[in-house]
Parts: sequence; structure tokens; C-alpha cells
Amino acid sequence: MEPYYKNKNCKLYQCDNLELLKSIKDNYIDLIYCDILYGTGIKFEDYQDLKPIRQDIEEHYIPRFSEMKRVLKGTGSIYLQMDYKISHWIRIILDDIFGYNNLRNEIIWCYSMAGNAKRYFPKKHDNIFWYSKSDNWCFNVESVRVPYKDGKPHGQGKANWNDSFDLEAQAERGKVVEDWWSDISPVGRIKTELNGYSTQKPKKLLNRIISASSNVGDIVADFYMGSGTTGEVSVELNRRFIGCDIGDNACQIAKERLEKFVTP
Repeated sequence: MEPYYKNKNCKLYQCDNLELLKSIKDNYIDLIYCDILYGTGIKFEDYQDLKPIRQDIEEHYIPRFSEMKRVLKGTGSIYLQMDYKISHWIRIILDDIFGYNNLRNEIIWCYSMAGNAKRYFPKKHDNIFWYSKSDNWCFNVESVRVPYKDGKPHGQGKANWNDSFDLEAQAERGKVVEDWWSDISPVGRIKTELNGYSTQKPKKLLNRIISASSNVGDIVADFYMGSGTTGEVSVELNRRFIGCDIGDNACQIAKERLEKFVTP
């Protein structure tokens, strides 16, 4: 299959992602991240979302997730981002395909934005399911440390510290970020990143995922590529990238973002 665009670090494809997945060999990709269709039924500026109908969701995702598992290396991981509308159905599908015991985390990305809810709590979070393909997966723990809130360890865990616990060293290292992320702003607040794509995600979100679950030189893939945030961050982190989207605007924006890394 001919790519829409390629350079030495990446290949972009404009096609149905199932078609591309079927053309990729087994055990080839180190990390998959996808900001999938959320099942809102909404016609966004750049694409038509799936309807929140369980049969439609299953018909769309079961063959694609099955192919994603096939193309992942044995040490590979997959991160799939969505919201509450279909997360319960997606979890069941992923348990069936990747295995219940291979769920590593359900990450909750929390964000605060202007809202107008008057009859319920504002719905301001996404769910990110992280599954590994096996019980041998990549996790670069030092890449996901963040500073302690007040500069030093605290909390109930202190009761378990022994005399050899080096409080100062631990404070300097920071803590491993929990499975709820409230320190990453939505891209609408990051004016330097905005590119006009309707559901763009912030680079910091992808930086954390790619840094944690892949290594330099690995292949990262995004089969719901959108405007190419995954690709840009992958190349910045010295990974290789495979991206796919069916939309004209998505592919054009992603191509422009990745062209800047090519040395004339």
C-alpha cells in the first residue's frame, strides 16, 4: 500500500484503517495509541462519529482491535482513548481480545473547561485503557515521575517507611504519576499547539504515554491519527511512526506537522 506521505521516520496513510492493518505483518509495532471514535453520533467538522449503538460499535471495533493485537509485538502495548459514552462496551471488547489480565491501567484524564451544565456535574474527563499484549511489557517508570505537590513525600504510605528510607532522595526523584491525570491541559488552552483540527489532543498527553511505553527507535502507530499529534511527539522522542486517517484535513495537517522534521 502506498503511503500518503513518508520520510525516513514516518509513514502516513489515507485509507480505512482496517485495510492498512491487514497489510501490516505480525508482531511489528511496539506501541499503539488511538484517540478512537467516541460514539457520540455527532458530525464534527472533520469527520462523522459513530452512533452510540452497541451493535455498530462492536462491528466497527472488534475486527480493528483484533488486527491491532496481531500487529503488536509480544512486548507491545495499546492505549485507547474515549469517554464515558462507549467505554463500558470497549472494555468488554478489549477484555475479550487482549485478555482481562492484560489490562494494565484505566487512566482518567481530568480537565477543567468552561461548561454550562445545570442539571448534572460537568463531564470533563476521558478514559484511556492501557492493555499489554502479554505479561512482559515496556514501562519506563523514571519517565513518568512528577514533583510532589509540596516538594516532599507525604500521606498514608509514610507509615510503611523504614529507617533506611531516604526522604530527601525520594523528594528529588518525585513520584510516579497516578492513574488519574489532572496536570495536562486540553489543547484549547495551549494556543501554540492549535492547528484547527476539531478534536486535537495536547502533546503533553502523548509525550507521557510514548515515553512510558516505548523506547528510542521503536515503532509507534496511530490508526485514528487525526491531526498527527502522536506522530509529531513520536518523532520528537526519536521513535518511528505509522499513522492512518481517512480524512483529507487530518492527513494534510499531519503531513505539514511531520515535514518540519525533514532536513533539506
